[in-house]
Amino acid sequence: MSAVTLVNLLLNGLIEGAVIALPALALTLVMAIARFPQASTGDLATLGAYVGIGGQALAVAAGISASMTSMAVASLGAALAGAVVSVLAWRLIFLRLTRAPMVASLLAAIGLAFLLRSLITLVVGHDQRTFALPLVRAWNWGGVRLLPSDLVIACTALAILAAVFAWLRFSRSGRLLRALADNADLARLSGIRTRALMWRLWAVAGALSGVGGVLLGVKSVVMPELGWELLLPAFAAMILGGIGSPVGAVAGALLLGVGQEISVQWVGPSYKIVVSFVVLLVVLLIRPAGLFGRPEAIR
Repeated sequence: MSAVTLVNLLLNGLIEGAVIALPALALTLVMAIARFPQASTGDLATLGAYVGIGGQALAVAAGISASMTSMAVASLGAALAGAVVSVLAWRLIFLRLTRAPMVASLLAAIGLAFLLRSLITLVVGHDQRTFALPLVRAWNWGGVRLLPSDLVIACTALAILAAVFAWLRFSRSGRLLRALADNADLARLSGIRTRALMWRLWAVAGALSGVGGVLLGVKSVVMPELGWELLLPAFAAMILGGIGSPVGAVAGALLLGVGQEISVQWVGPSYKIVVSFVVLLVVLLIRPAGLFGRPEAIR
């Protein structure tokens, strides 16, 4: 493998990892606080991608050119749709299962995923769709190629991630959510109103999933199974970085994205998702707590 090929694969992997990081962070936030895997995250991303296509079409109809400006409208629409559906799912389903075993919430999340996918298929069918973007040449520096759209995707993902981390670090609701994640019982005894915080958590998780679907849709094609292609790497990234660690989820997504792209040289693009399963197996066998996770003692 030449140095130029390696640099191109690293760039593509980092961009892909930045996209994976959005749903991986959503999964981690829900897992850290609600204590169950939100298996419908991928289908929320699919919903966001289709809403984004509709939002872009409306923007173009309103006179906005089919460019990154219309993509901003698409991303905002996807974030809003993902947040609304996520909050409704929490209020109507997961809130009622708060005291139930974790497996009950997991099964409910799987059922919600199938429901969303079926409704999307019923409304839009199985036809593949794409975002309307102008064709531009890739920048070329001695064989190192970078598409302008890929740069915008990476910058958008990193800006959103930075905003979420700033919210968790500096805002009052973010600090309270971190306290709730560290010790839920102590947080309740301290008078923290958990229900008022939970809808914010689910709104942020849904918005991250929706925008993640748009960014993935820009790089590929939008179809009802789009979220499944995003869910498995996001789960793997969450486990690789450490369950419950937001920083670990992002780091795990970037490492996984690079690993998948480099593996294309040997397994081909159709099978690079197998790397996600390999990562899951290796990490669970060697370091079950993940790279940034903390082992918990059994009480």
